[in-house]
Amino acid sequence: MLLQADGVLSHYRLTELIGEGGMGTVWRARDTVLGRDVALKLLAKSLTANPERLAAFEREARTLAALNHPNIVTIYSVEQADDARFLTMELVEGQTLAQLIPPDGLPLDRVLDVATSVVEALDAAHKHGARTAISRRETSS
Repeated sequence: MLLQADGVLSHYRLTELIGEGGMGTVWRARDTVLGRDVALKLLAKSLTANPERLAAFEREARTLAALNHPNIVTIYSVEQADDARFLTMELVEGQTLAQLIPPDGLPLDRVLDVATSVVEALDAAHKHGARTAISRRETSS
């Protein structure tokens, strides 16, 4: 299945590709049933055929869905449509870390604020059983 902006997956209208990585792609989408914007994390098709990778994807979703922390995105559901497997998640507006950092760097107090937010999120995730690999992967982009 080739996805593109203005494409449809289940009841989601894809509006913008947010990011790509080894696990798949993340799209901004409009939930046409609930009338809200969400993020869809689509597992790469090459991984959906691998039972171990698919199980890891579903474990990640269950672990993250159990978390309730202001610095961790909310997972709404795990879904399947056609041959696609995906998570529906809270859409967080803002900048990537790369966009946030100006060429001359950030002031130390801002660096400490960002680092503290990341550490608090990782601490909450680890206390709820999230594996280090998941946390590292999700914070690396």
